[in-house]
Amino acid sequence: MNERRTSPASRRHSTIARALLTAALMAALAAQSEVAQTKANAPGFPAKDWQLVSPESQGYSSRKLEALRAWLAAGPTTAMMMVVHGRLIFSYGDTARVSKIASVRKSVLSMLYGKYVESGAIDLNKTVEQLGLAEPGRPFLPTEKNATLEQLLAGRSGIYLLPGNDSPERDLIQASQPRRGSELPGMYFHYNDWDFNAAGTAFEKLTGKNIYDALQTDLAEPLHMQDFDRRIQKKIVHPGQAHPEYAMYLSTRDMARLGLLMLRDGNWNGKQLIPVSWVAQSASVTTPFEEMNPPYLRALGSPERWGFGLMWWTWDAEPFPSGVYINPFQGAFEARGAAGQYITVLPAKDMVLVHKLYIDVYPQPAINQEEWDTITNMAISSACNGPCR
Repeated sequence: MNERRTSPASRRHSTIARALLTAALMAALAAQSEVAQTKANAPGFPAKDWQLVSPESQGYSSRKLEALRAWLAAGPTTAMMMVVHGRLIFSYGDTARVSKIASVRKSVLSMLYGKYVESGAIDLNKTVEQLGLAEPGRPFLPTEKNATLEQLLAGRSGIYLLPGNDSPERDLIQASQPRRGSELPGMYFHYNDWDFNAAGTAFEKLTGKNIYDALQTDLAEPLHMQDFDRRIQKKIVHPGQAHPEYAMYLSTRDMARLGLLMLRDGNWNGKQLIPVSWVAQSASVTTPFEEMNPPYLRALGSPERWGFGLMWWTWDAEPFPSGVYINPFQGAFEARGAAGQYITVLPAKDMVLVHKLYIDVYPQPAINQEEWDTITNMAISSACNGPCR
């Protein structure tokens, strides 16, 4: 019986061929995996309804998110959603429940402003006097007359009109307001509902549209909001205030669509609903952290550094140079409302977080800013440390 023998050179060539074949297969598999991961991380948009996907498919840990779920269950949270790369990876509570979004309404109004500023229907340089925003029986002081619409959106008008004869002690923000006439327009930031409510009146005067009609046609319909109801959107007139509160009532899952629209620079699945330039302007720092007022908004011991843009809260911290390290909050901005209403947009993580409390009851439940910081960081830290398993 003859045995077929191979020479050392042949064996070497065979080993090399097998190694090359293995390397080629590994490269092909790696490329295939990279394509799949790139596809998974490609920007997405919800269809008629949000579809919950595996957190691991987007690089996040289900086990870590269950810890977040337990944290939320220990508090008064009504609902929360976590959207990564346009896909819903975490949902808690009744996300369809419609309730008041409190001061998140201000950021939504800022979104509505965009296309009318671009078209020229709204001129941000118009003054409060030109816009006829003076209150009956309380004319503007000479220094207040030149405050511009842009300064109203930025909370820097210098107009401090407390509501009627209400005692300022009833509200911490009102209690810390500067004396009327003590600050020039544009020179000082103070979180001021008079500015923001007057901006709502100005919007309707300049566009000829009711805020809620614009909300329906400009945002709710093109975003395919699931729970928006025009009939329940009603302004609230407070005693002693000429400009009403344009209260808004939305669900958590519809708020998530607003956050994703801002994350995508105003573009919704190929349609530009808000000008890119307006998203950049409104969500950029106009007032740095060090100039925020009341003073508790710039407490140096707190873990946050939020400044203010045009009715959006904006993260104010210097990025590391040369892209050496990207802070998860770099470029972040958020809408926030009383008791724990949030739309937080984190471009560095391609993430949107939405949190909701049902506050249409009394007494109101609440979470504070420190608790939201904890929730936000738990969501960010739920990313897989290495390959997801």
